[in-house]
Amino acid sequence: MPRAKNSVATRRRRKKVLETAKGYRGPKSKCYRPANEQVLHSMQYAYRDRRARKSDFRRLWITRINAAAREHGMSYNKFISGLREAGIEVDRKILAELAVDDPQAFAQLVEVAAGDGRDSAESGRTRKTAAAKAEGEQAAEAAEPPEAGEAAGQ
Repeated sequence: MPRAKNSVATRRRRKKVLETAKGYRGPKSKCYRPANEQVLHSMQYAYRDRRARKSDFRRLWITRINAAAREHGMSYNKFISGLREAGIEVDRKILAELAVDDPQAFAQLVEVAAGDGRDSAESGRTRKTAAAKAEGEQAAEAAEPPEAGEAAGQ
């Protein structure tokens, strides 16, 4: 078997792994092989959790917004729906910051969302039903004068 001669790179690679593994318990910080395994696992956890952190923060923001909205007598769902109908595009991070740092501004947003919520009581199916009723009444009115004219002509 030929002699391995690249000891400088090997030592450097092992030192790098052991440097990364500082603070781990037991042989995971002193011996190369367990340290290397632990470093590989740690990097996988870090990669996964960088992505999980985003959903964790979103969950936190939603919880804060919900708590602040309920202080004003509105659920999170109705609050977000009301803002969307009002055409206000504020992301959840900013809404959560407003809820914590500036309750007056958040209260104004709740009023806007509630105002649109009251107006939109006739939204969706209710509006369509009201429009259908109005069209039916107009059709009935349009149909009545010819009948009344025919009755008067006889």
